[in-house]
Amino acid sequence: MKELTVECNNSCGGPQRTPEEERVLIRDIAITSENNSKEGDSFYLITQRWWQHWIDYVNQEQTNVTNDGSSMLENCDAVSSSRRPASIDNSDLIHDANSEESNVGFEIHDTLLEGRDYILLPQEVWNQLYSWYGGGPALARKVISSGLSQTEYAVEVYPLRLRLFVMPKGDQSTIRISKKETIGELHKRACELFDLNLEQVCIWDYYGQRKHALMNDMDRTLDDANLQMDQDILVEVHNNANGGLSASKGASRGGSTELSQSLNLTSQGRELDNTYGISTVTTRGSSGGLIGLQNLGNTCFMNSAIQCLVHTSEFAKYFREDYHQEINWQNPLGMVGELALAFGELLRRLWAPGRTAIAPRQFKMKLARFAPQFSGYNQHDSQELLAFLLDGLHEDLNRVKHKPYKKSKDADGRPDEEVADEYWANHIARNDSIIVDVCQGQYKSTLVCPECHKISVTFDPFMYLSLPLQSTTTRSMTVTIFTCDGSALPFSCTVTVPKQGRCRDLINALSSACSLKNNEDLKLAEVRNHLFQRFLEDPLISLSMIKDDDHLVAYKIPKSLKKTLLIRLIHRRQEQEMGATQAAQHWKPFGTPLVSLISRDEVITRGDIQTVVNTMLSPLLISESLRQADTSEPCPSLAASEKRRDSSSVEACSNSMSDTVNKDGNAVTLFKLPLQLVEESNACVDLSVGEDKAIKLSSTSTSVLVYVDWSRELLEKYDTHYLENLPEVFKYGPVNKKARTEPLSLYTCLEAFLREEPLVPEDMWYCPKCKERRQASKKLDLWRLPEVLVIHLKRFSFSRSMKHKLETFVNFPIHDFDLTKYIANKNNTQRQLYELYALTNHYGGMGSGHYTAHIKLLDENRWYNFDDTHISPINEEDVKSAAAYVLFYRRVKTSDAISNGGKSGSGHNNGSSQK
Repeated sequence: MKELTVECNNSCGGPQRTPEEERVLIRDIAITSENNSKEGDSFYLITQRWWQHWIDYVNQEQTNVTNDGSSMLENCDAVSSSRRPASIDNSDLIHDANSEESNVGFEIHDTLLEGRDYILLPQEVWNQLYSWYGGGPALARKVISSGLSQTEYAVEVYPLRLRLFVMPKGDQSTIRISKKETIGELHKRACELFDLNLEQVCIWDYYGQRKHALMNDMDRTLDDANLQMDQDILVEVHNNANGGLSASKGASRGGSTELSQSLNLTSQGRELDNTYGISTVTTRGSSGGLIGLQNLGNTCFMNSAIQCLVHTSEFAKYFREDYHQEINWQNPLGMVGELALAFGELLRRLWAPGRTAIAPRQFKMKLARFAPQFSGYNQHDSQELLAFLLDGLHEDLNRVKHKPYKKSKDADGRPDEEVADEYWANHIARNDSIIVDVCQGQYKSTLVCPECHKISVTFDPFMYLSLPLQSTTTRSMTVTIFTCDGSALPFSCTVTVPKQGRCRDLINALSSACSLKNNEDLKLAEVRNHLFQRFLEDPLISLSMIKDDDHLVAYKIPKSLKKTLLIRLIHRRQEQEMGATQAAQHWKPFGTPLVSLISRDEVITRGDIQTVVNTMLSPLLISESLRQADTSEPCPSLAASEKRRDSSSVEACSNSMSDTVNKDGNAVTLFKLPLQLVEESNACVDLSVGEDKAIKLSSTSTSVLVYVDWSRELLEKYDTHYLENLPEVFKYGPVNKKARTEPLSLYTCLEAFLREEPLVPEDMWYCPKCKERRQASKKLDLWRLPEVLVIHLKRFSFSRSMKHKLETFVNFPIHDFDLTKYIANKNNTQRQLYELYALTNHYGGMGSGHYTAHIKLLDENRWYNFDDTHISPINEEDVKSAAAYVLFYRRVKTSDAISNGGKSGSGHNNGSSQK
């Protein structure tokens, strides 16, 4: 669910608000709603097209305001190009805007993506926008608990769509219902729809148009009952006279031909023929392996993972042979072979000749049946799907039909080789499948009690390695600091802040970095096109809203308990524009705008404004002697600037200066600067004349806009380069990119994974010697490596049931991934070399991200990009990117590399050899 960070507008009921008023109101409503979101709340879909129009309108209005309201600014002419949006129009999200089926409501398209096609708004935000704009239709969706732990919240954009069939009448209908509703509610809805009594009916899980389970636990949720999208439900009507069914099993052969035809039933024999048929397709060259998968609606996460598994040569060979003799039909931990059969069938189709894309609907239905967390059309994590697939395929194909009880003993000083072999033998005795043969390795886990120093060593299997990404929870931000009292030159300050932090974190970091005094505050602003884009006054603004190419300025201003007026100073200079017939001079903004405060306890005169502006600009003043010298140094020091501000410079410019005393009693050297003050009526007042005249201010005014028009002569008296070349928040240059990417290699991530560290308090270890739970230190080491090593880069972090993505670039090797030195089994002296052959990529954020796969066809020795149905060749150097998510490495078969110690696929290798 996308975090709301919005700017807003107004229209239908009541007086029309200004865009700025709507922006603030919607922002406040959104923040309150986000903080109080809970299960059962309603969110509303709104088309991205309308939403973006509205945001552009409001942001542009904000730019107009923060551009200081002056109609004289020529670059504000574009404001009129973004007009107020018309009424809300969600018609492009739904199938038919003119009809609403009573059973399912408005049906939205199945392939919509959050962030691309629609935005989710809390009910309070929708209500406010609807009151202003009207329109519709309203597309409400509920917040439900999700995830394996049911502690995360998500909006159920696509509730279950179920097809109800009534036996024996033959009626049928489709309904939409939340997967969190109960079976009792489904009974109620069915009875209302077909005008039946509750006592008359019983409802069956009719998955695949075969009876699976009688749904009579009225308090059980549909989610717990494993119902899935577009599933069939059978509504059986009882005969009230005798309490039996109105149609027996035999009746379906004679009297229910019409129903059978309407259900399009197929024979079980034909289905088995299709399921277990042995493919004879070839996998050589371009004749196979280049078939795409259709996106069924946010299923790119599934497509990318499937393609990587399908292009694992060991799996391609295994599933194209007669593998169903290894299916474990009785394994209670498996899926009675259905997942293996569905995957095998899909694999054979993907390796068939041709290039026509396949719609993996049957596979998705099987997947959703056994893993309901992947049902519907929401985006999911491809690594979570991959973990489920590997585990599910293993259980379906486990050669061990009756698992013996095996208890592994602690090392207790025995040689590691002996203990490792014992653990592995015990594991293989219970787990023996093609998945174990290919993907499972073993690592050594060492726990040390901090009190009695008891050492516990165990050897555990792993299917993949999840490696942490280091140094990715913070970001560097560069801000330029200005003082308003003329005490120092402006300077750039780079600080480190939490990546998911708030504006207050940035203010605190800057305050420490620039030694902010107790009587000073920092006022933070974003500057764009030499004008104020916005003041970042809300301490809760997310730093994610500040982009790396933005320009930020912080102004040191005095803390004030009394009433003050903010002066916003915009610099302008004349620039020549070529017209149709002749060149014309226009005043254009340049440099960095400045701010200062002035007390409103007394009347403010034009001379007071002159004094404040002179004070702000005084650090830039060039002395007469320096102006006559050839000063070519690019960045003068603070000491040099102090030399410039000496008495000689005052005397040299006495013809254009005078000495005055400001309201604080301090002497200020005053230039008669060409200042223009913009009044509330947009009229300009020349502040260089009539210095004793009071400026007109309303009682509600909190700030004024002042222009300083820099003539060529005035520019010669000040060093204005400090006002120009404002640095970006973060500049990606060659040096920065090198520093950013090179330290974080895949080896660095692996070393972080293997590093010794204390257990978290929630996961303390029970020490058998102390008889207490202890926060032991834990150290992992690789002991036995698999033929195919799957590495998961942990790009997603979790906080308060929300996910955040880490965009770190990881420099992973494509060839010669050498793990020799990381193997703890020192009896193995041969090299452990791996080569990359596939990986999944994740682009974008959590809600609107997209998955692809890069895969190397070994027969062609060529890389391809698999993007759902689109497959295209890519260069090997393009394989690496910051989007890499799950990496697939295969063992290099060389005379140097270690052998697997036995026949591939046997699962029973020599204990001390590497798996």
